[in-house]
Amino acid sequence: MRPTVNTTPYKQIIEAAIFVAKKPLSLAALCRDVLAEEEVSRQQVVAYIAEITQDYQGKGIELVEVASGYRFQARSHLTPWLQRMLQDKPAKYSRATLETLALIAYRQPVSRGDIEAVRGVAVSSQTIHTLEEREWIKVIGRKEVPGRPALYATTTQFLDYFGIKSIQELPPLDEALLAKLAAMDDEIVLDI
Repeated sequence: MRPTVNTTPYKQIIEAAIFVAKKPLSLAALCRDVLAEEEVSRQQVVAYIAEITQDYQGKGIELVEVASGYRFQARSHLTPWLQRMLQDKPAKYSRATLETLALIAYRQPVSRGDIEAVRGVAVSSQTIHTLEEREWIKVIGRKEVPGRPALYATTTQFLDYFGIKSIQELPPLDEALLAKLAAMDDEIVLDI
């Protein structure tokens, strides 16, 4: 009697699942939701993902790992040509919005008052609302000072949008801004 050979195309299943997912697909979701009834270990799934990544070397799209999982995306050097076909123009953000986002990303968790201390001007409610609406920031707690202001931090959607796995992958800060951030030495308590 011949042993049965498993001919299930796990690599193709994983590739297709990542391709059709509306958001990045985590390793846990692949194992739990896609391959739940199969006898495939996490190590095998990781090996298949590595093979898929290798298969896309030199192609116009690539498989990348971001904070919330794996996704296919166009290679960044192709952006100028791809933008021509997209009907929606990328959103343009004001300098104030980008400065606020940068401060939250580099100094999180941070309060609105902390941001204003570094920027030297008030942070508008619209700026915070825009970043929350985009799901790039969220309130993660309250600062233990009078008024208990909200503390903001970035989200996995922020990391995914910018194509990074963790906040440690952000580029280094300008030295002058770094000195201002270091001067902000407040006690922070999170509501978890």
